[in-house]
Amino acid sequence: MNRLSPGVEPAPVQPPPARPEQVEARSVAPAPAEGARSIGLRSLRHRVDRRAVWWWTIRAVLAMAPLVAAVATGRAVLDAARPWSTPLLVAVVAIAIAYVAVVPSLRYAVHRWETTPEAVYAVSGWFVREWRAAPVSRIQTVDTVRGPVQRLLGLATVTVTTASAHGPVVLVGLDLEVADETARRLTEIVQRTRGDAT
Repeated sequence: MNRLSPGVEPAPVQPPPARPEQVEARSVAPAPAEGARSIGLRSLRHRVDRRAVWWWTIRAVLAMAPLVAAVATGRAVLDAARPWSTPLLVAVVAIAIAYVAVVPSLRYAVHRWETTPEAVYAVSGWFVREWRAAPVSRIQTVDTVRGPVQRLLGLATVTVTTASAHGPVVLVGLDLEVADETARRLTEIVQRTRGDAT
């Protein structure tokens, strides 16, 4: 053991140099470009028109009517030999009424849409919900569609066709004037945007 003379200060001990494996590696992510915007998941601004509930209700009735009619016809023909046909008819009618009464309102609560200079967004569904976003640079065509029931209710659908394999982005249940204005605005944005739409 080394001894120091009285009054002599010990020399400060220098820490050993860090070994290569002790040096912490750090990476710096590049800052996002100024003005860049994300087209990820977001809360969409617009509901569909309230009249869309009537449109979905009419479609639900038209979808359920053949099923109820088929079961009712089967009951009329087979009631004597098939006693379970009456409970089956009651169950089918109950399911049809519940579907017509509940599903259109659920669709109205879920469906949202929005358009920006960067993308078109839509949320749809009632049991399985689908969130879609289509960059403007990928848009190929913008169409306005009006079926017979939609014309009766003053509604329209805007179909945005893109290069995606998942199909078009569809904005359903829009007021006719809103649909026409949305299609016109999207067409102008697409014409001003340079991108790969193939």
